[in-house]
Amino acid sequence: MNKIRVGIIGSGNIGTDLLFKLQRSRLLEPVMTVGIIEASEGLKIARERGVKTSHRGIDDLLKEDGIAIAFDATGAKPHLKHAPLLKQAGIIAIDLTPAAVGPSVVPAINLKDHMDAMNVNLITCGAQATVPMVWAINDAAPVNYAEIVSSVSSKSAGLGTRQNIDEFTQTTARSLERVGGAKKGKAIIVLNPAEPPITMQNTVYALVDPQSDGQAIVKSIKKMVARIQTYVPGYRLKHEPDFDKGKVTVLLQVEGAGDYLPKYSGNLDIINAAAVAIAEEFARKLVQTGVA
Repeated sequence: MNKIRVGIIGSGNIGTDLLFKLQRSRLLEPVMTVGIIEASEGLKIARERGVKTSHRGIDDLLKEDGIAIAFDATGAKPHLKHAPLLKQAGIIAIDLTPAAVGPSVVPAINLKDHMDAMNVNLITCGAQATVPMVWAINDAAPVNYAEIVSSVSSKSAGLGTRQNIDEFTQTTARSLERVGGAKKGKAIIVLNPAEPPITMQNTVYALVDPQSDGQAIVKSIKKMVARIQTYVPGYRLKHEPDFDKGKVTVLLQVEGAGDYLPKYSGNLDIINAAAVAIAEEFARKLVQTGVA
């Protein structure tokens, strides 16, 4: 199978780690990384790894021939400018920012529903980790309320994350409802300054009918964990899920692959791993339909 040519917008931590993952893919070929800071470490690393670079941002990426998919690893506000330009160029946009221009996608839940979209949004790292748990609980028993707490090392929270805290909590909460199926959702993010840095921790609380089948809920949760582990090997339950009088508690840990970023940066790793999984599915479709 011929590899699909892809580009990365953003040469920060997420964009650089994403490059490492894409270069392992059997379906995708990263051919260009663009940023806006000429001396950035990310652009330097991309050049060292044989990838074309530019510090003139999306303008130069749009000039590169044959790019079918672009990953936007910048921020919510820049993506609002990038989205229409990518659409006009016929390039599928995989949005790793909270901009939410396109449909919200979690690979383990609803990717197949949005294969015709030209822009898909990965919501947030917290959503990629927790929405699948809410969906799994809801699949076994309707969720009346879901609340998640994502705790990440402050060292793995870059400038983009810090600038988008409001968008993070609002977008994640909406995704618990719209993608996870909860009637009401709430999201909290904690930037933990602990030393040594903590690995990403997630707590999911869900309220269901007290008469619900607890065993069925736990079975559904474990099935979803196994599904996510196919593209995020470091995703795991910290404890057996707890069901007590209609309250479900799930404790999760996400350890990164340690590509470019430290293993404790599971929050960045999971959204990048999800982005690659989505892009590979688009690549299969492009080849099957003869577009590429």
